[in-house]
Amino acid sequence: MPTVPSPQTVLDRVRRDVERNALRARNGIKLVAGVDRPGVGQTPKDVVWQRGRTQLWHYRNDPETYGGVRYGPPLVIVFSLISRSYILDLTPGNSFVEQLLSAGFDVYLLDWGEPDERDAGNRLEDYVDDYIPAGIDRVRELSGADEVNLFGYCFGGDLALLYAAHHPDAPLRSLTVLATPIDFRHMGPLADVFRVGGLDVDTVLGADGNVPPGIVVQGFKTLTPTAEVTRYVTLWERLWNDEYVASYQAMTGWSDDHVPFPGAAAEETVRMLVRDNGMLTDRLVVGGDPVHLRDITVPFLTVRANRDHIVPPDATAALIDLVGSPDKHELCLDAGHMGLVVGRTAARTTVPTIIDFVRRRSDLLEPARKEA
Repeated sequence: MPTVPSPQTVLDRVRRDVERNALRARNGIKLVAGVDRPGVGQTPKDVVWQRGRTQLWHYRNDPETYGGVRYGPPLVIVFSLISRSYILDLTPGNSFVEQLLSAGFDVYLLDWGEPDERDAGNRLEDYVDDYIPAGIDRVRELSGADEVNLFGYCFGGDLALLYAAHHPDAPLRSLTVLATPIDFRHMGPLADVFRVGGLDVDTVLGADGNVPPGIVVQGFKTLTPTAEVTRYVTLWERLWNDEYVASYQAMTGWSDDHVPFPGAAAEETVRMLVRDNGMLTDRLVVGGDPVHLRDITVPFLTVRANRDHIVPPDATAALIDLVGSPDKHELCLDAGHMGLVVGRTAARTTVPTIIDFVRRRSDLLEPARKEA
């Protein structure tokens, strides 16, 4: 026979539900009003180089804050062209950058800013042969290091791969990419409308000559048409939880917060990466030169997720076999796109694995000391 709950147990449940409904109402009003939004991208940093809208950020690494162990050379992050980089520094305690600093790395990030009409003519080669090399040169100048560890996030990983392949003598100690699409046949409706649907990039360009961010956002939403409903159901169930609501605001805010995709780079991406599937078919050209992923020979790590609806696992699976590095590794996690860099999976598995990979190919430096 089923156990009958005691009157006290029933009363406790009623009180809990009443309290949670009150908290749901409070947090719901805050969400609608847009108040008490969590601060994002709060790790202190300095702009140490700029060209156009592109900036190189150097995150402050106070030895008294992050402990005494230091590793070199510096770690340089190349971010995606179509979204905001604060996903890697989401909130205090849930920050990929913060964990890298705590592990003893000197961290820099190339942020592309918000492109406007002045960037509409930017091609992939402008990023691969100009911005990335110039940013790395600045890092080497500031740090005194001969090399850097390079990390590419999502489409920033594609840029990092093209850079490393086109510059096989680049000053790289290692290369890590995360959630980086390679086989664009598996990128879903967003790629299919250009690949088999015959849509041309110039038909979706805005007045500034760039692909508007709204086009990108709507394209990603078509990948999981029921996700919006599921998201709100889960939110209602946990709306009483302040910590969950703050995390929800930060992550969903980022997922809807994109930047324009420079028109020329978008056209080249569709032609070379989507229609020609150049990464997989070895039909890559940068600056007029044939580029081959097999020419990448530095220590290499690719990290991907098997529940990623933005960059599906089939779109990332082939990369490990295409890169020529004798020292190459793959990490495939049971996670979604954002779960690779924020949340528990990131903190427990993704980031520690990346840290271990880069540490093993770095130098242990003398502990930094503040001058009196």
